[in-house]
Amino acid sequence: MSNFLNAVLSNAQYLIAFLIVFSVIVLAHELGHFLAGRLMGIRVEVFSLGFGRRLFGFKRGHTDYRVSLLLMGGYVKFLGEGLTDPGRPLEPDDFMAKKRWQRFVVIAAGAMMNIILAVVFLAGINMSGVRVPLYQEQKPVIGWVEPGSPAEKSGLQPEDALLRINGRRVADWSDVELAVGTQPEKEISIDILRDGREMPVKLTTEKRTRFEMGYAGFYGKILTQIQAVLPGSPAEKGGLRPRDIVLSIDGTGVFFYSFIETVEASPEKTLVFEVARDGRTVLLSVTPRKEGQVGKIGVLQAAESVEKKYAFFPAVVQSVRDNLRLTTLVVRFLVGLFKGEVSTDQLGGPIAIARISRETLRMGLGALIGWIAFFSLQLGIINLIPIPVLDGGQLFVLTLEGIFRRDFSPRLRKIWLQVGFFIFVFIIGFVILNDIVKFLPRGWSSLWPF
Repeated sequence: MSNFLNAVLSNAQYLIAFLIVFSVIVLAHELGHFLAGRLMGIRVEVFSLGFGRRLFGFKRGHTDYRVSLLLMGGYVKFLGEGLTDPGRPLEPDDFMAKKRWQRFVVIAAGAMMNIILAVVFLAGINMSGVRVPLYQEQKPVIGWVEPGSPAEKSGLQPEDALLRINGRRVADWSDVELAVGTQPEKEISIDILRDGREMPVKLTTEKRTRFEMGYAGFYGKILTQIQAVLPGSPAEKGGLRPRDIVLSIDGTGVFFYSFIETVEASPEKTLVFEVARDGRTVLLSVTPRKEGQVGKIGVLQAAESVEKKYAFFPAVVQSVRDNLRLTTLVVRFLVGLFKGEVSTDQLGGPIAIARISRETLRMGLGALIGWIAFFSLQLGIINLIPIPVLDGGQLFVLTLEGIFRRDFSPRLRKIWLQVGFFIFVFIIGFVILNDIVKFLPRGWSSLWPF
């Protein structure tokens, strides 16, 4: 019985986390339409969180504010919106009585509100303080190459400086991670600087994780920072403390991955750790205990990071920069998907969203807000794609009508919406099936424990 209850609670966490994330994003989107409509003098008949039968709410003026049965979205209904009868009398606050540019603003406001939400949330995180791995902002110079990896096979070496990937300049490791991560099982060209000489390298990536992310096997000069020390462990006995930064072991400089290798290769052998602590250097003797065939010291390690806290205006500026970079990533991904250059396994549907939402909820409020911001930005961009049932499809029609200076016939609008509906249903069905194939066969017990 207890196992059954644990299973129910585990699955409930997925649903609760998903509803929290999705409700915030949908509410922001519909609020964008609502505020823009009111600004343009359009009557709002319904503002609903969810679809289907009305559960509860209240009416103020002409507007019914409601919560509906299916909490998987929401909508705003304007007076006259969607009606195609050309002989219908128009009231001054009717949606179709407004000029095209006014209707364009109202329709675009939903996606724009999602983008604004992403900027505001990331700015809030920047103001409250965010830990940033130092290596991500460093120049992309290789510090470690994993044995047997595509990078080793292609001849890449430590100290190689990465200049360009597929012809695009990479300024830091964030650029490198985006360039490689979006190219699984693809041959990529890398221009490197070695011993003062520029040279090209060809590399065929592999794919890792359920999202089929591209993997090359080279890493930056990532120093190891101790996050936690287990009580009674060799690390504690040797004097290691949380936030210590490991500089070298036995006099040899070590980066994140070689740190793990060195410790595991030295069971029951005393190692001299040189660590940075509170602005000074400390030498410590640590003897890894033998577990199986490898050495362990009992620490949780992470990449060296620093906490950054911004004032209001710098926080907003940094948020805009981060969102512009993420927008570029999303657009490149969508273009690559359309061209067949990106694997559909990198798509995430409701199951993936629920899993990520639950994990970020467990990590804390900051992580959850960051995920909502990223998800909101994605939905804002995707909503502008000219698929008929999306906002982008309506904007596309309004743009064409503006160019031709006349409204399309009701019959043409109906055909456009029907085609769009079938495209939309196909996309949704494909994404859900893709999620099922990706997650359930290998993780059925973790997702559906009972």
